[in-house]
Amino acid sequence: MHNKNVFIVFWFCMFSLFFTQKIIAVSLEKLVVLAEDYPPYNYLSEDGELKGIAVDLLVAAYKKAGIKLNPSYIKVQPWPRSYRQLEKDENTMLFSMTRTPARESLFRWAGPISKTKVVLIAKKSRKIRVGFTCELTNYFIGGILDDIGIQLVRELLGYNTNILTSPYANSLAKMLDRERIDLWAYEENTAKLFFERNNLDPNNFESIYTLSESELFYAFSLKTDQKIVDRLQKAIDEVRGNE
Repeated sequence: MHNKNVFIVFWFCMFSLFFTQKIIAVSLEKLVVLAEDYPPYNYLSEDGELKGIAVDLLVAAYKKAGIKLNPSYIKVQPWPRSYRQLEKDENTMLFSMTRTPARESLFRWAGPISKTKVVLIAKKSRKIRVGFTCELTNYFIGGILDDIGIQLVRELLGYNTNILTSPYANSLAKMLDRERIDLWAYEENTAKLFFERNNLDPNNFESIYTLSESELFYAFSLKTDQKIVDRLQKAIDEVRGNE
């Protein structure tokens, strides 16, 4: 009788584990997944396909979780729109996002994806040099609304800073080149690729101030079940373990 009870308990636990994993897998499948054009982490190729370091890792992690994720399922839109959507909607994921203390409690997190460096970029010919942080208030700083660059500038200098925002990095790269802004607050590697996209020589620009060195993550809305986030984190860890 004792062995029979142990057998029943064993199969009950196995069934419960299978059922729980199935529920989580279905939930992962139903997540709204958002991204922006942010090379080399996630970007649209010339043929319109979403590619990049973060995309490859996410597809591999989903596969580990038993789900096939087609990159075409991921919705690419301007960062400000996606950021607002992540703040208010449930079951939503956005990448790639820099994880900072200020953002920590606003979202749930899985990752990391990659290291990241956010800087202030100037045109070399301007020969801008900053000895003290307060000197940054003398310049017009460009960036994307709700992007980490502008958020860090606000934290550093407050709201009395001369800031010009655009939802598009292409526009900001051109504005910096045409000296419509003095500095561009953005991810260093990503900015270089946007210069190249716009037929601008990256060597004509330089990073003159480091705002942060951190890591990129997949961010989830707070209304997303933590079990879903944990499942993706487990899958990411398994992918990393095989590298």
